[in-house]
Amino acid sequence: MTRVRHNDYGVLRPPAVGSWRPTLRVSVVIPAYNCADALERTIPALARQTYPADLVEVIVADDGSRPPLQAQGARVVRVPEGWGRGAARQTGQLAATGDVVHWLDSDMILAEDHLETHMRWHHLIDYAVVIGETRFVDEPGEEGVVSEYTRKTLESTRRLKDAGAGAYLLHTGASTSVRADLLRAAGGVDVSLNMAEDTELGYRLLQAGAVFIPDPEARAWHVGPSTVMVREKEVHRHNWSYLGDFIPDLRWLRSHPRRHWRVPYVRVVVAATTYEQTRAGVDSALAGTLADAAVTLVGPWGKLTGERRSNLDDPMLDLRLLHNLYAYEPRVAFAESVPASVAPTPFQLTLPTGWVLGADTLAKLVRHADKDLLGLVSVALAEGPGGVVAARLERTSAFSRAALLRGAADDLVDEMFGSEWVSGGEYGFTPAEEAEPLGGDPAKWRALAGERLGEVKELRAEVARLKAEVERLSAPSDPDGSENRRGPLSSLIRHLRSAG
Repeated sequence: MTRVRHNDYGVLRPPAVGSWRPTLRVSVVIPAYNCADALERTIPALARQTYPADLVEVIVADDGSRPPLQAQGARVVRVPEGWGRGAARQTGQLAATGDVVHWLDSDMILAEDHLETHMRWHHLIDYAVVIGETRFVDEPGEEGVVSEYTRKTLESTRRLKDAGAGAYLLHTGASTSVRADLLRAAGGVDVSLNMAEDTELGYRLLQAGAVFIPDPEARAWHVGPSTVMVREKEVHRHNWSYLGDFIPDLRWLRSHPRRHWRVPYVRVVVAATTYEQTRAGVDSALAGTLADAAVTLVGPWGKLTGERRSNLDDPMLDLRLLHNLYAYEPRVAFAESVPASVAPTPFQLTLPTGWVLGADTLAKLVRHADKDLLGLVSVALAEGPGGVVAARLERTSAFSRAALLRGAADDLVDEMFGSEWVSGGEYGFTPAEEAEPLGGDPAKWRALAGERLGEVKELRAEVARLKAEVERLSAPSDPDGSENRRGPLSSLIRHLRSAG
């Protein structure tokens, strides 16, 4: 299978429409609510597709319409519980039997080769998410225009080839398609979301290894403006109230310095050994300036049974103490083994026990990885009898894609994303026995830094004012007034020097 670097799908060569023989089945899933008239346009367009009819099924997920929807040429399934677009999409995809799930809004009209255009990409790679070109029209038959946001994003990223980790932001439910296996590996659609569920799903597909491909030949028309076009500020106000919890990549939604979030930005994995050394590493991860970090503590926790024991002579004492210490810490999870993936968290740092992080270690490592979209940053800490002791910062999406290709993970990640070795000392790693005691509050550090910056700005403004006053007083004046200004001028110069 072709290996795509980052999101640069330009290495793929899809066949021309009409020149190839498809084999994959596609399930077109249409979430619908009280839209019988729209479906009377959308479903007949599906019946005219160039893609073989025996490889197409159409599923309408009826989200509680009254009266219930009837759709000739489609299988109607009812949303069993809950409501909203997330619940409807998930109901439809669970009913789908195709190799590919093609999302379609109920008010869309497709060009006759739309499905074929999508499906040719899915025959090339298993991890494509194809985005059709949606044009907005007032009436069927018009040429229409793409949204301004979509146009600017495509132009600024070479049609997403240079979009990197942000390629998912154009993923919408209007007309996109994805392999069913990849969709289910990503966790399907979140049924709790009734707006922005497509953006959140796109983010999780990215973490599952997806490449996002916008195809201008996959033409479709949306009858009427989208909700975002009509009520953009209200839509953002609604969606941004919760998307910060689900998508850590939206950093501007996580400006609060001390909040906890549903999906952490970095998950630090630490193996449980001695109480003191393990605690030092875990606490350093929780105390850093990257507030949305979490820890997975790996150990045989299932062995901690409740039978009578000697409290101080328990052979599992260190493990029990660690469990006691973090049992009620919401940012620490206990696991029996290293997780195969931390998705949807975008980064995982494996920290050897006995090493601690500096206050800015995580933030600096992530910045370094993001500079060139590296998939792996290995941190050399020490050299021992068994070789180099190292920490590893792994990009979740990179290792997920490598897993899909079933090869040597590190080699594939290096090929598709890049990898690099750095020095631990440069990034603030320290042996636990040499580390300074934790202290201070990152929020206070930032607040203090802000106060200092404010003071500096005020002093600079005062210096500028005094310089201007000096220049004014130094200007030529009449003979009678010049002598009288020597005193104040000297005083201003002294003030200026003390302020500078």
